[in-house]
Amino acid sequence: MIGRFTYIACALALLLGAALFVPQPDSARASQSPQGFSGPIRVIDGDTFEVAGTKVRLHAVDAPENDQMCETEQGIDWACGGWITKAVTDRYSGVVARCEKIEMDRYGRTVARCTALGEDVGAWLVREGLAFAYVQYGADYAGIEREAAALDRGLHAVRLQTPSQHRKTRAKGRIPPDDACKIKGNISADGKQIFHQPGQSFYESTGINEAKGERWFCSAAAARAAGWRAAKR
Repeated sequence: MIGRFTYIACALALLLGAALFVPQPDSARASQSPQGFSGPIRVIDGDTFEVAGTKVRLHAVDAPENDQMCETEQGIDWACGGWITKAVTDRYSGVVARCEKIEMDRYGRTVARCTALGEDVGAWLVREGLAFAYVQYGADYAGIEREAAALDRGLHAVRLQTPSQHRKTRAKGRIPPDDACKIKGNISADGKQIFHQPGQSFYESTGINEAKGERWFCSAAAARAAGWRAAKR
């Protein structure tokens, strides 16, 4: 009799365990993956977001930096970097994104592919001409970029450095940190203090190293008052 009760108890335990186990659908398992995360978007710039407390650099796209300038076909300077950040903010700020981590970049950001509003965010950016396909890190959006370029959408209708070129230039001290103070106070190899103004021959190639005593000036008068002389060309 004891053996019979033991058998029944074991059988009931097995049935109860089977009832409690419900297989998860693939989508549910994916949402629990350590590579996946979701949350509302906080836009940092055209291709960088914060999602669920994670700083995200979108995979395989490259948008102009916040301080980057473009030039229209009519030769008019245009603050395209800030405009793109605003356009992306208007569309995605507060919208819930689902992101899949691909890797970490050298700045400690999570490189990820994200979807929001029912589509791939990187694909939308490139299709609208708000970012370029960053083929150095993946050709995912190269075909979409060709279509956008053929239609002169967004950035394809203006002149600009690629964002990567702009970053390299800025890193060398060639981009003014304050748009109102663009004059470069350079110290030559023989110690001469010379200032260069936008449009002069060596302006673009001159970098300012403040650790060496070089400076940015807001006017030619201020540069002369500080002891710098104007470049001849």
